Amino acid sequence: MTRKTVRIAMNGVTGRMGHRQHLVRSILALREQGGLELADGTRLWPEPVLVGRREPALRELAGRYGLERWSTDLDAVLADPATDIYFDAQVTSAREEALRKAVAAGKHVYTEKPSATSFEAALGLARLARDAGVKHGVVQDKLFLPGLRKLARLIDSGFFGQVLSVRGEFGYWVFEGDWQEAQRPSWNYRTEDGGGIVVDMFPHWEYVLHELFGRVRSVQALAVTHIPQRWDERGKPYDATADDAAYGIFELDGGAVAQINSSWTVRVHRDELVEFQVDGTHGSAVAGLRTCRFQHRSGTPKPVWNPDLPVTHSFRDQWQEVPDNEEFDNGFKTQWELFLRHVYEDGPYRWDLLAGARGVQLAELGLRSSAEGRRVDVPEIAL
Repeated sequence: MTRKTVRIAMNGVTGRMGHRQHLVRSILALREQGGLELADGTRLWPEPVLVGRREPALRELAGRYGLERWSTDLDAVLADPATDIYFDAQVTSAREEALRKAVAAGKHVYTEKPSATSFEAALGLARLARDAGVKHGVVQDKLFLPGLRKLARLIDSGFFGQVLSVRGEFGYWVFEGDWQEAQRPSWNYRTEDGGGIVVDMFPHWEYVLHELFGRVRSVQALAVTHIPQRWDERGKPYDATADDAAYGIFELDGGAVAQINSSWTVRVHRDELVEFQVDGTHGSAVAGLRTCRFQHRSGTPKPVWNPDLPVTHSFRDQWQEVPDNEEFDNGFKTQWELFLRHVYEDGPYRWDLLAGARGVQLAELGLRSSAEGRRVDVPEIAL
């Protein structure tokens, strides 16, 4: 068996997502399983190079996981011919410049979303990578969640008949930071720093809707800043200039309508932090992070509206559970494996920088819709 070392520059892994999901649960998890075996028997061995601005944080992280390589000098890491792939999990405002440098250095690039702070910049990155001939990908992790994979199984089987509507609920209460520490960084709530729930979540909704139900044709959104003041990591108050909730309606190819609420100012009264209900002519389903329940038309009860009598049965109990039928790995790790196969054995991969640009486009048009108080068409894009 041949082992091939793959050196991956990982920028932004001192942050929450970069650390937990990408470094620990993806790259280090691949190392723990002995690497990634390719079709020809070669075993890829990922070797992360931690990159960031804060030397003490990088040194501590490297020491914690027994890693030898880290650097605060991105240019030097990219200039090293031993570096094969550049991964970016920085704040969005710093991402475009770093990705451009990596492409110019001839590195394959993989990045968190959104890929840039504007649609024009995101599309420019996709064209730049295409012209440079490097492989490129954008994290679209929710497609690999067990709940959505079970939902996709129902879709592929034709279970729904004609899909009529999709209703999504996402969010939780993010503490303001005064009497309890906030669960999200303060930059998320400052527009000038690239924050806002539309910028953060609409790219997710674009690829979920696009992949499972059809291209988004139009968007009508209302973006709101419900909590105007928050407290930062040092306990100092600041003005929240970015939206912390968004209410969107999306028209899809094929005629289905999606309604998705996204909020950091909602207390959870559902089974999971995100849930999608899909209603079709032949059946319905509710999918979350891990579970998916369904109800076929042959088993649909016949409710009758009568507010004068108490309900004597549980509507939830009338749904069935979609079985696992397979073992689901971490979604971030699964996509990392697909990207590595794409780079080293030319495996199929459609979640590229163009797909990332579609997400940025939807966020941009959602904010325009909110500002102008109207429905906005979403044009198709191509390289």
